[in-house]
Amino acid sequence: MSIQNLNTFDPFADASKGADDDVQDGLVHIRIQQRNGRKTLTTVQGLSSEYDLKKIVRACKKEFACNGTVIDHPEYGEVLQLQGDQRENICQWLTKAGLAKPDQLKVHGF
Repeated sequence: MSIQNLNTFDPFADASKGADDDVQDGLVHIRIQQRNGRKTLTTVQGLSSEYDLKKIVRACKKEFACNGTVIDHPEYGEVLQLQGDQRENICQWLTKAGLAKPDQLKVHGF
């Protein structure tokens, strides 16, 4: 009697492949932070790591006429920071560029 080795099967293999391969999975959190006085920062957290965040910031800076950067947050990972209240602008831009679907965007603040 011989022992048959069972083939390995990954039950979650198809979960990593989405229907839309160009759009990420998970939520994108868009927050606003108060600095001092009337100054605010808009942070975007949760974008997929396969996107080049520096190129996204460069395009947003040009589109919204504001300054921005990519910071490495200890809890959230890489986060986009934009000057000013850019919550509505970044929501429209992310859906227009096809980086996230409207139901994946979660806007926080005021």
